Amino acid sequence: MIRKSVVMAGMVGLWMAGVSAMGADVPSFTIAVSEYPSWSGTFLTACDIGLIDGTKGGMGPIEKRWNVDIVVKDTDYDSCITLFVNGNVDAACLTNIDSLAPSVTRKAVAILPTSTSAGADACLVQPSIASVEALKNVVVRGLAASVSEYTFDKGLEALGQNAADYKFENLDPVQVGVVLQSGKIDAGVTWNPVVMETLKANGKLKRLFDSSLIKGHIIDMVTASRVSLAKEGGKAFACALVDTYYTVCKLMDNEATRDKTLTSMGKRFANLGLKDMRVIVKETQFYSTPEKGLALFKGVELPAVMKDHILPWTIRKALVDEGKRPNIVFGDDAAAQLCFDPQYIEAATRK
Repeated sequence: MIRKSVVMAGMVGLWMAGVSAMGADVPSFTIAVSEYPSWSGTFLTACDIGLIDGTKGGMGPIEKRWNVDIVVKDTDYDSCITLFVNGNVDAACLTNIDSLAPSVTRKAVAILPTSTSAGADACLVQPSIASVEALKNVVVRGLAASVSEYTFDKGLEALGQNAADYKFENLDPVQVGVVLQSGKIDAGVTWNPVVMETLKANGKLKRLFDSSLIKGHIIDMVTASRVSLAKEGGKAFACALVDTYYTVCKLMDNEATRDKTLTSMGKRFANLGLKDMRVIVKETQFYSTPEKGLALFKGVELPAVMKDHILPWTIRKALVDEGKRPNIVFGDDAAAQLCFDPQYIEAATRK
């Protein structure tokens, strides 16, 4: 019995060594994900329901399909930007706005559009603020030099106002909700789930305007490092992310699995219930099929938005130096700082 145990232990040891060796041959890549319907709601949900494993060394069916190990790092949005800029992750869930500045020092490729904000970012105010013009007399707070300030500036422009006449100061998006609820500030810009939770917590607060005024400007994406994509397994990593995203979207769009999927997504988005998630996915409009994603990356609207709105705004906010503005390409160009490249959607959907 003792001899048999030793032999079995040796066999198990050899088997485990073989597994480790096999695992070592599988390239591993990391993506940073923050709380947002089309980010945490898809990639973390994919981990929860077993589509991908999301941890180092573990592999779900989609990872096995593409022979790549995906490590999903769950963090806040600011950290996603920092981790990508510093080269600590291979990809991150970032908006088109926040992909621009990092690309100046780290060439980036937008491999997948996930959604556009169509009301998910909002300017909330105290009941004493009766009009947009009344905001000229107060300080509006939100995440500066990022999505919140862009929503504020461009929302004002859409309403015929000059953003230069208003004052905007930096404050963490979650804290915006907290101090609005307590009445410590008059106005703030934040995004869901904070918008929804804040309006529920204090029924006197009101939504003055939101990103529905500028639908198609703020594009939520998966942005990858060009260097990472060029590594062995880099393209498979990108394709696996695309595959994961559209697999969750199929479950969300299928009437038979929609409610169950939205409930699972809600657990990864402020633990919201089904009723709230039905609202959330209306205010955050998903590019839920390859056809929708390709139409955006290959169409004429996004290039115009980037050229006429996003890039000038980032220069004006000193996020990008006028003399070092990134070269933006729609397609594949190794010399460009930022590419919006449809090839990964096409490759993932061909397999």
